[in-house]
Amino acid sequence: MSAAAISPAVPKPAHVPDALVYDFDMFRDPAYVADPHKRVLDLVKNAPPIFWTPRNGGHWMLLSHAANFNAARDTEAFTSEFIPKAELAAMKARMPPGMPHIPIPIPINLDPPDHTKYRAPLQRVFSPKAILAIRDSIVALATELVDAVKERGHCEFMKEIAEPMPVQVFLKMLGLPLDRQDEYREIVAAHLSDPSPDARAMIPKLQRIAASMNDTFLARRDNPQDDIISLLWKIEVDGKQSTIEDMQNYGVLLFIAGLDTVMNGIGHGVRHLAQNPDLQAQLRANPKLVPEATEELLRRYTFTVPPRLVARDMTFEGVEMKARERAMLFLPAADLDSKEYPQSESFDLNRENKVHIAFNAGPHRCLGSHLARVELQVIYEVLMARLPTFRLDPDKPPTFHCGHVVGVDSLNLLWDV
Repeated sequence: MSAAAISPAVPKPAHVPDALVYDFDMFRDPAYVADPHKRVLDLVKNAPPIFWTPRNGGHWMLLSHAANFNAARDTEAFTSEFIPKAELAAMKARMPPGMPHIPIPIPINLDPPDHTKYRAPLQRVFSPKAILAIRDSIVALATELVDAVKERGHCEFMKEIAEPMPVQVFLKMLGLPLDRQDEYREIVAAHLSDPSPDARAMIPKLQRIAASMNDTFLARRDNPQDDIISLLWKIEVDGKQSTIEDMQNYGVLLFIAGLDTVMNGIGHGVRHLAQNPDLQAQLRANPKLVPEATEELLRRYTFTVPPRLVARDMTFEGVEMKARERAMLFLPAADLDSKEYPQSESFDLNRENKVHIAFNAGPHRCLGSHLARVELQVIYEVLMARLPTFRLDPDKPPTFHCGHVVGVDSLNLLWDV
């Protein structure tokens, strides 16, 4: 591991045994950045199922499927409220009048029962029925993007297809202008690439995200449209109508999740397809297999790493943890746990157990999972239908980024025309 590339190590807390220390930087580990899921498999095989790393301020990494599943469901032991309510209230009380609101991404940074109250109004927007209603428009957009590069015989897939497809779908759903998508993507990328262990350091970035949407928030308040922002103005929580602060709280979460996550899943899946022409042929011959392939690709290349705080001193899965320590739900490792998935490193279209936790588990299970599944299935179907067999460009290997979302930066494809 290159010392110049990774964050400095911090001292090990006294309660952490040497046997549970493993040196891994989830943002800058060279092998991880070079080929993320190859490095995840290495960790699954060689690191403890739960370990403490001295990088990025020091924190726990939960690798096993059992540890991730149990931690995700136990919000009393692993909290998503990174700044305690009392501390946040004190911060706001000290702020001079007229200072920008401190946005808190909701409902993802809330625990039940508050989480449940704020999540409920969004359930209808992301229900299977609601997503099915926009499927045809997603197919049309994917077809347009693929046809634009078809005769060329090559493309940089992430920039030309994987990014614009889900980003444009979500901007339209949310009600944000499509002509600002490059600006929005830059803001999201800057936010997600920050390894700071201090939640307070995120505040200026969250305020920047909220500010980028403020004009649209106010426009939809005065002139509602058929979009999510207009809907959020109409909802009530505890009998109270939405305020601009509520809109910013909801907005920062939807903005970050909607403008980044799915494109990375698409990138990992299409990279695998490009490396496996036999799988492409199988899906072309039988498109009805695409949903099954989608689930196995999600399991094999899970790509989100949700953070949690240890809520109290406790022993979890035999490991002593202290209150306010950070713990990462390392879902990519959970879905490669051989105790849960025999021969976990293999893509197996006939795998008996494809019930992955790529979308997390428990109350914080991904609200947009139905949308993500449809987008993934659509792009695979359209690629199989519109392009001949495609492959990776040997002169331009894929590049990746890591952190709380493990993503593909560039993916150059070739095909014969």
